Amino acid sequence: MDFRWDLVWNSLPTLLTGAKLTVQLTSIAVFFGTILGTFAGIARISAGPFKAVSAAYIDVIRGTPLLVQTFIIFYGLPSLIQRPIPAYVAAVLALSINSGAYVGEIVRAGIQSIDRGQWEAAASLGHSRLQAMGYIILPQAFKRTLPPLGNEFIALLKDSSLVSVIALEELVRKGQIIIGRTFRPFEVWLAVALIYFVMTFTVSRFVNLLERKMAPES
Repeated sequence: MDFRWDLVWNSLPTLLTGAKLTVQLTSIAVFFGTILGTFAGIARISAGPFKAVSAAYIDVIRGTPLLVQTFIIFYGLPSLIQRPIPAYVAAVLALSINSGAYVGEIVRAGIQSIDRGQWEAAASLGHSRLQAMGYIILPQAFKRTLPPLGNEFIALLKDSSLVSVIALEELVRKGQIIIGRTFRPFEVWLAVALIYFVMTFTVSRFVNLLERKMAPES
């Protein structure tokens, strides 16, 4: 059976529409996940009551599949609140909560990698612990955690394909629709894989560029 390049070319507009939704979902999820993960990471190393809550959140989310989390939010939660949750909202919630747990561990490791003397220097300058965290520790930790944060973005970009199970028409779902119409899975899945590669490669190069710009001059 001949490879149909014309099918790949004609499918691109539909697939790119799905890719646009994939990037949108991932960007929103990373934004909220970074905020949630930053608070979770800080709480994880605190001495207050939020430490246990943060540890439980991170352990539970990292210990369960994203697919199951998506099902719980999209199918399970509506039975409790007696109201349906739109697929888009469910996808954003699932991806954000999942990303937040992994970002939380990245932030925790980044903060703990900062020398203890930085805290002492901040205290000697009259900074409170909160001020030291915001002005001194977190900026340094961010530089150190940039590579793993970039990897988390790439991983989430690929994992977002799982939301196709709730009929959200992102890239994978668009591919499934085209296959159902054309019965040509090889060409369509190859095109989907190439689009994912282009997206992840672009993100990877962008993260590398940020690393070089933020690296200290020798």
